[in-house]
Amino acid sequence: MSEENPLGELTIRTMAMPADTNAAGDIFGGWVVSQMDFAAGIAAGQRARGRVVTIAIEAMKFIRPVKVGDVVCVYTEIEHIGRTSMKIHVEAWVLRERYGKHEKVTDALFTFVAVDKDGRPVPVAVDATQTNG
Repeated sequence: MSEENPLGELTIRTMAMPADTNAAGDIFGGWVVSQMDFAAGIAAGQRARGRVVTIAIEAMKFIRPVKVGDVVCVYTEIEHIGRTSMKIHVEAWVLRERYGKHEKVTDALFTFVAVDKDGRPVPVAVDATQTNG
């Protein structure tokens, strides 16, 4: 996991706003996790070509705080595809005060399961352009 350049594809960008702060003025960690979950869900859903659900978040660590006005950039990379599940590496980086330094603030491994309309696991769609890495 690089500290200089993000791994994966830029999946979402959003701005951290005052409504998302804790008493210390930093952005709530839960808000950052939700942005990461949105991004991972987009990547997993596109790969599965259908509905997916988050079943686990592993090895999350917060490296630096996110501040109001930072642009949060979330990158995703599919690490492994199983029969019904996928592991997605997710990194959150910020552009400080919208235009400043690009810094990694957290990363984690998210696991998703492809499901049908009733929430039952289904096989991940086969895609010849993706590897089972």
